[in-house]
Amino acid sequence: MGQVIAFRRPQASPVLAEPALGLLSAVDFALRDLAEITPHIALDSVREQAEACRAMLAAAFNAELEAELDC
Repeated sequence: MGQVIAFRRPQASPVLAEPALGLLSAVDFALRDLAEITPHIALDSVREQAEACRAMLAAAFNAELEAELDC
């Protein structure tokens, strides 16, 4: 006869009530970091890319704030 191997049932992962860091806070931190490091970037192309990233994040951040205020 074969041997029956009992596997442990997976335990339910704990559900967090709130994320430790909200998405808006993370974007705000990224905007501040980009503003701080952009002046120190030596290559023009990289500085332009960082500025484009900052502008895109700022637009998304502002749109989300406006949407929250309209509710």
